[in-house]
Amino acid sequence: MTLNNSFLPILLGSDMNAYGMARAFHEAYGIKPLVLGRMNLSATQDSKILDFQVIPRLNEQDVFVPALIKVASEHPNQKLLLLACGDDYAKLIIKNKQELLPHFAVPYIDESLMERIVLKENFYEICEQYGFSYPKTALCTFENKDEFNMDFTYPIIIKASNSVAYWNCSFPGKKKVFVAHDLAEKNAIIKAIYESTYKDNLTIQEFIPGDDSFMRVLNAYVGKDGKVKLMSLGNPILEEHSPEGIGSYAAIINTFDEALLDKVRFFLEDIGYNGFANFDMKYDSRDGEYKLFEINLRNGRSSYYVTASGHNLMQYVADDHMLNIPQQLTYAKDKHLWMIIPKGVLFKYGKEGPLLDEARQLIEEGKVTNHLYYSEDFSPKRWVKLTLNNLNYYRKYKKYFNNKGLS
Repeated sequence: MTLNNSFLPILLGSDMNAYGMARAFHEAYGIKPLVLGRMNLSATQDSKILDFQVIPRLNEQDVFVPALIKVASEHPNQKLLLLACGDDYAKLIIKNKQELLPHFAVPYIDESLMERIVLKENFYEICEQYGFSYPKTALCTFENKDEFNMDFTYPIIIKASNSVAYWNCSFPGKKKVFVAHDLAEKNAIIKAIYESTYKDNLTIQEFIPGDDSFMRVLNAYVGKDGKVKLMSLGNPILEEHSPEGIGSYAAIINTFDEALLDKVRFFLEDIGYNGFANFDMKYDSRDGEYKLFEINLRNGRSSYYVTASGHNLMQYVADDHMLNIPQQLTYAKDKHLWMIIPKGVLFKYGKEGPLLDEARQLIEEGKVTNHLYYSEDFSPKRWVKLTLNNLNYYRKYKKYFNNKGLS
C-alpha cells in the first residue's frame, strides 16, 4: 500500500460495488475515498476506509451537478476522480460531462456514444456491425403491448430496455428480470410492468439454455488514450435468485478466452470508448457462441473479482488519470474465487462439476475473497451486520432458488 493524498476518488453509490471500489483504492494508495449517495446502505456502513456523505435526491438532474460542484469546492487542493457505482449515476455523469470536467477527472464516454449503446435495441445493432452473437430479440412498446408477439418460442426473458427508468418504478412482484413460460405468463408480466410508472420499451429475448455457470462477465478498462489497458473475464458459478437480486453474480472464478478478449478489445477501441466497460453474456451450447446481453458504462457490481485476482481495477483508472503512469495491455489470467455468499450456499446450490471442484481447490489454496470482509476495516459492529446479511442468503436461496435456472 502506497499512501497518496494528492488525489481523492469521489464514488457515487452505496452498494457492494461502492465498497469494493473504495477497498481497491485503499489497498492501492492507502486513501479513503469520499462516497456520496442518497442513503448509506449496509455495504458501506460503519466503515473506516471511506467517508460517506448522504445527499438526498442525488440521482436527480436538478440536484446532481450543483451538489457535485459544491463537493468539489470543499476539496480545493486535491485532484478529484469522479466514478459511478451504478447505471443511473454513470448516465448522469455522461449527460453532464462538460459541466463536471472543470472540477473532476471524468473517465467516461461522451453522450453521443452513450446514446448509441445505452438502450438494448441500439446495442444489438452494434453487435450486428461487429459480429457479436446475441439472443433472438424483440421489442415491446407501451403502444403495442396489447398486440405484441415474437417469432421465437418460450421460455422467454422480459426485461426493461431503460434500466434507470425501471429502477425508479415500483409494482407488486417486481423483478430485475422476468422469465415467462407461456402466453398467459408473458401477458401478465407485461401488464404488471406497464401499470407502473415505467412506460419505456421492454426487451423480449429467447432464453439461452444452461444454468448460472453458463454465464460470463467481462470487465475492461480503456485508457484516456483510447487503448484498452486491462481485460478480465469471469465465469460465474452462481447468481442471486431473489426478485431484487436475480441476474446479479454471487460467486465468480476468473477464466480466460483470448479470442473473445481480442474481439471485445477491437470493438471498444474502434467505437472510441474510454473508461470502464462491463459486459454480460452467456455461452450457448447449441452453437458454441457467447450471446451478449448488454454493455454497462461502468465497472460491474461484482468487479472486485478482478482486483481480488491481483489486478487492482481502481489502480488502472487512478494511475492513468491522476498519476499519469503509462500502462500496457494486460489480459488477466490469474485464478481466484470471488464470492459474496457463504460457502455452504455455494456448495449446496452450485452445479456439481469441474467449476465447483475448482472452487473447492481455490478455497484450499486460500485464493478466495468476499470483498465486504476486509481486515483493514474491522469493527465488531460492521462484522455483526455483514455476518447477519451473509447468513440471510441461506433463507433467500431456500425460498427462491430454482435449479432449472428459470427464476
